Amino acid sequence: MNWRKLIRVLHRDIGYVAVALTIIFSISGIAVNHIDDWNPNYIVLTDSVKIKPIIDSVLTANETKIYVLSQLNITDSVKSTFRKSPIEIDIFLERKTISANIETGNVTIESVKNREAFKMMNFLHLNNPKRIWTWVSDIFAASLIILALTGMFILKGKNGFSGRGKWFFLLGLLIPVLFLFLYY
Repeated sequence: MNWRKLIRVLHRDIGYVAVALTIIFSISGIAVNHIDDWNPNYIVLTDSVKIKPIIDSVLTANETKIYVLSQLNITDSVKSTFRKSPIEIDIFLERKTISANIETGNVTIESVKNREAFKMMNFLHLNNPKRIWTWVSDIFAASLIILALTGMFILKGKNGFSGRGKWFFLLGLLIPVLFLFLYY
């Protein structure tokens, strides 16, 4: 077997194995790159509602919590509460936060829902499983190196590395060097 045929076989077979992992890591990478713009793991929904206000209240924190929850018809289990002032309370439930002002009756309810697909991809990309997944990720990274190197030599002639390929390779090298020069 000649070396060019071996390169094509390696590139093809490793490429087939790497496709799914490449897609998962790429989508997760794009999502994590934009973490300042949106949360790739969760959707946060905010709703504003009104309850019957209480003027000149001397309710305790517990009574205030019970009043707000009863006005909203919420029976979920409460994790904790925080009384910001005599008229304001935050109530923390599973995947939900209620902020209420009993004097104005203004209530904000924040609910959190998973973005399941992104959350699972980020779980893998950020190596949360550890253990054997670290080895899978390392093997995948090594396979990308092999794909990059073999990909440079699949074509020959004017469309191969010795032709126009070297210029694209230099462009690919120049891009990170330029950003390092500008931002590092």
